[in-house]
Amino acid sequence: MAKTESGERPRPPLSGEPLALDLVNTTFIQGGLRGSLVDALAVPADLDLWLREQARALPPERARPAADPATALHLEEFRQLREALRELSRACVAREPYGEWPVAVVNRAARLAVSWPEIGDGTADGPVVRWVESDPLMVLLGAVAVSGVELLAGPGRHDVRACAAPGCILYFVKAHRRREWCTPGCGNRVRVARHHRQRRV
Repeated sequence: MAKTESGERPRPPLSGEPLALDLVNTTFIQGGLRGSLVDALAVPADLDLWLREQARALPPERARPAADPATALHLEEFRQLREALRELSRACVAREPYGEWPVAVVNRAARLAVSWPEIGDGTADGPVVRWVESDPLMVLLGAVAVSGVELLAGPGRHDVRACAAPGCILYFVKAHRRREWCTPGCGNRVRVARHHRQRRV
C-alpha cells in the first residue's frame, strides 16, 4: 500500500459516518480522478489502528477490552464484511434489491455482537456483560455489522449516497439537503474542473 511522504500509512479521507460506512470507506482513491486505489486495511496493524480510531463510535457496552493484536484472520473477516457492506451500499444507492451473498455475510457477522447481562459476584456495580463470541475483535466485527443492518435496513438507507465526484468511491449519509460530496476536497475538485471547462468554451 502507498505511504504518505512522512512514511505513515494513508488514512481514509472521510470518517464520522456510521461505522458500516466508515469501514466501507477504508478503500479510497488518493489523488483525484487519475489517482490510485488505496486500502487502509492492508495489514493487521492497520485494522488495530482503524479500531482505535473508531473507539468513540462503538457503543459503550461494546468498547474493546484488552486484547491481542489483530491477526491475518481478523483482517480477512473485516475485509469480507467491508466488501459485503460496499455491495449493499451500492445496491442501496441504485435502489436495487440486496443480493443474497452480502446479506448473508452481514447477518452472520451481526450475530457476533449478541450479548446479555448477568449478575456478577457482587464486587462491581451493575451487571456483567457476557458475549456469545469470546474473541473481542470478532465482537467488534459484529458491532460494525450491526451498524450496517441498522443503516441499510432502516429508514436511514434513503439518505445513503455515493459521492458524486468523478473517480471517488466513498459513501456517506446525506445529513443536510445541499451535501453532494463526501468531503470538501471532492467538491473543490469538481468546481475547479467545471471552471476550467467553462474557460475553454
